[in-house]
Amino acid sequence: MRVLGVDPGLTRCGVGVVEGVAGRPLTMRGVGVVRTPADAELGSRLVAIERGIEQWLDEHEPECVAVERVFSQHNVRTVMGTAQASAVAMLCAARRGIPVALHTPSEVKAAVTGSGRADKAQVGAMVTRLLRLDAPPKPADAADALALAICHIWRAPAKNRLQQAAAQNRYQQAVAEQRLKQAAAETRLKQAAALHAPKGRTS
Repeated sequence: MRVLGVDPGLTRCGVGVVEGVAGRPLTMRGVGVVRTPADAELGSRLVAIERGIEQWLDEHEPECVAVERVFSQHNVRTVMGTAQASAVAMLCAARRGIPVALHTPSEVKAAVTGSGRADKAQVGAMVTRLLRLDAPPKPADAADALALAICHIWRAPAKNRLQQAAAQNRYQQAVAEQRLKQAAAETRLKQAAALHAPKGRTS
């Protein structure tokens, strides 16, 4: 599985591509940051992010895009910018029919380091170790993007099993409901036939 991780942000949007499967060594295929000037107009910055992500999609052709799920912070302006960059990444993937997965920061930290409260330095160190890199990717946004991709590769099999189990459960429930409806209909038919059947004569 090849996954493009996106750590959304208006000024720095981290991007990283990781390839592999759960339980085996992973390989980094690319890492970087899509940058936009802080003093530029918002629309132009979003277009620049779109173009940057499109280039990564063209070059690496990922099977899935993992994006950090935006959560509330005290700085509303920062949240808005992050959400807008996140939406651009999801749009780029959806336009190509590429599945998008959202992971919270705590999910990513827990998956990569074992602790949902790990700091950026710990995440960077574990990314470096897991991908057998010479040094942690800089800036931290780039390391976070790789961590997102790693998290998705590791969590995807378990998530797929849960989805398959849920689908199987829904199917079994639908079959049971259909059998109940069929049995009820047959009962009604028998009752109706009994009511309309000719009564025997008495001598």
